[in-house]
Amino acid sequence: MKATTVRAVNSLTSRWAGHAAAGGAGTAFTAAGVWPLLALLADGATGPARTELEQALGTPAGDAAGAARELLTALDGVRGLRAATGLWARRDLPLQERWSELLPAGTRGSLTGDGDTDRKALDTWAADRTGGLIERMPADVGPDTRFVLASALALGLRWIRPFTPRAAWIGEGPWAGGAVLGLFRTTSLLDRVRVARAPTGPVTLLEVVGDGGVDVHLVLGEPQAPPGQTLRTGIAAVTRAIASTGASTLPEGDPGPGLHIGQVPSTDRRHLLRISTVAFEVRGEHDLMAHPEPFGLASASDQGRGHFPGISAEPLAIGSARQTAMARFHAEGFEAAAVTAAAIASAGPGPRLRYRVRRAEVAFHRPFGFLAVHRASRLVLAGGWVADPVPYEERELSEEEKSAEEERADSGPEEWGGAARGRSAL
Repeated sequence: MKATTVRAVNSLTSRWAGHAAAGGAGTAFTAAGVWPLLALLADGATGPARTELEQALGTPAGDAAGAARELLTALDGVRGLRAATGLWARRDLPLQERWSELLPAGTRGSLTGDGDTDRKALDTWAADRTGGLIERMPADVGPDTRFVLASALALGLRWIRPFTPRAAWIGEGPWAGGAVLGLFRTTSLLDRVRVARAPTGPVTLLEVVGDGGVDVHLVLGEPQAPPGQTLRTGIAAVTRAIASTGASTLPEGDPGPGLHIGQVPSTDRRHLLRISTVAFEVRGEHDLMAHPEPFGLASASDQGRGHFPGISAEPLAIGSARQTAMARFHAEGFEAAAVTAAAIASAGPGPRLRYRVRRAEVAFHRPFGFLAVHRASRLVLAGGWVADPVPYEERELSEEEKSAEEERADSGPEEWGGAARGRSAL
């Protein structure tokens, strides 16, 4: 993976952490699933949307699609990690050939416009690509959705040395008062624990080594420190943007949250690190549009105009952008998965309305009566009530009728007028 891309993704992770963990509730998120989608959108964007996406990415928009391809290819090559992308577009959406060719290899599908059909296809893809860890695609798909761009990441790893699980009781703090599933382990490698310094105080980090070149770091800050700040410090420490000190050289006492260092008798000369933690499983549902600025999506979501001429000649804007993520930490290993989806909708101003005219709509779409009246005398010749329409019967169509049918199919399903729909319950 290119160092510049890694730094860019980590920067987005750090910025997002402040929002994702702001409330202190359990959550999971991954900027590695968001960044490639933003990069692909940036390549086709123009105007303020392109500028904001570039700033969020930390990468020139012209280089972003290539960087996204390389990142996703590299991620998929990591042992225990699966990475995938998918694109589903309406059949009548003209995609720019250049942009389509820049997309990473992955699923290409169609949106039918039928909500149930499209939802089933998208959910199936999300479940398949994450091994069932994420069961639904986090996309708002509606009549105006022109295409959906999605990424899926699924990670599974085993610890080099598993923990011993057993019941544990915690005597103080918010978890006090009940049994929890504790995980315990000892090692002679003291520097698996390190302490970094943050404006809000020291932060303790524990490195748990996985079997596939992926490790998990547990991060503990001071009780009063905002969760987002603790996460940002942890990100800076594990990426070595800031220094941290290993337990082998830390002073005795309590140099970091949850950490005590002292001298104890021993039968040999090996140092000892005793690890106590808890098993956990967390899930996160993130609406990226709730705080669009870190992702560069503020201007791109303005549906008053189009922002992606490099993707399609049709005016387009961001309709929704969401991520569903989960993480599970247990005695034998760690699992995490995330599906991120951006739903792109039609945008742009409608045609100029130069005149004001009266419009009436009527629809006979429920039982109705009829009368035959003599015009001169106003004599009612016949009357009746229509309880059921004549059923449609399949027959061979002429070439002219086939052409008309195709035109109607391209324009979407027939809809009843709004005024009549409003009275349909009467």
